[in-house]
Amino acid sequence: MRILQIMAGRGHGGAETYSSDVLLQLHRAGIDQCIVMSRQAPRYAELEKQGLRMAPHVLDTPFRLLQKFRLQRLIRHEKPDVIQCWMRRAASLVPKMAPSVPVIGWFGGYYNPEHFRRCSHFVGVTKDIVRHMVENKVSAARAFYIPTFPDIVTVPPADRAALSTPREAKVFLALSRLHPKKGLDILLTALRNFPDAYVWLAGDGPLQQKLEALARDLGVIDRVRFLGWRTDRSALLRAADVCVLPSRYEPFGTVILEAWAAGTPLVACRSAGPVAHIEDTVNGLLVPIDDASGLAHAMRRVVNDEDLRRRLVAQGYAIYIKNYTPEAVTQQWIQFYKKLCEN
Repeated sequence: MRILQIMAGRGHGGAETYSSDVLLQLHRAGIDQCIVMSRQAPRYAELEKQGLRMAPHVLDTPFRLLQKFRLQRLIRHEKPDVIQCWMRRAASLVPKMAPSVPVIGWFGGYYNPEHFRRCSHFVGVTKDIVRHMVENKVSAARAFYIPTFPDIVTVPPADRAALSTPREAKVFLALSRLHPKKGLDILLTALRNFPDAYVWLAGDGPLQQKLEALARDLGVIDRVRFLGWRTDRSALLRAADVCVLPSRYEPFGTVILEAWAAGTPLVACRSAGPVAHIEDTVNGLLVPIDDASGLAHAMRRVVNDEDLRRRLVAQGYAIYIKNYTPEAVTQQWIQFYKKLCEN
């Protein structure tokens, strides 16, 4: 079984991170893959070092027509059994004269299927995204659900002193791009209710300067740490008291699984992904979107109620072990590929 994987993104992001994790897990499982990925992609060097067959030359040129031509030649050379396109840009590269093999379009959000016209099969990371596909004229027989999984490893907690944070302080962690849809302004506003607590923002993005300015205006800038894009998410989660997901828009949110796997209690706003996966007061707390006082109240409940903390952690971890381990999800991908090849 030969899989041609196409990831055309170059920046940091959840889709780029997750797709690389899947490629590594499939490689460890012995799946033969060829990876179309830019040399500038954040994890290109890691994948190459792990022994995956990389084909960066397809994206070495900025010209789209030449990229498509190179991809077509690669397809003829590789003769893959399945082609997988991670998101819209990858799908747009598949040539019109597509091969007579399954072409998978991966949906990490509520994308328009019109942008995946070269794809014959579709995978969504939530059941609701699959429903969205079908409502937008994708055949139900060609729309499939495969969840994401977190890349959480057993490591010591991050050193608070190294992040200029007192050992005894409460720490609220957000693992997120600094983007308006992520609701980080609401988290900073909620921080005013915790005079001795700190917020760690682990991520980069276009909103950093505005968030810094807001933190100054709110009088909390001295208790906010802008950590940039991090590769030690496991250590950060284990060092934090609460993981907060204040997104206004969140189709899924792999951070939910990361918090469950790491044993960190979770508070989230009621965007689509959290509502679909979190049962309020069972494996996390849910609050209304854009409600800073409601978010602060939920954060306070978690840090003050030890029984609630233990319950949220235990139930979240149990769901992770049952449904979302890397091994379990990787087997779903392998069985999916095998089914496509058999058909």
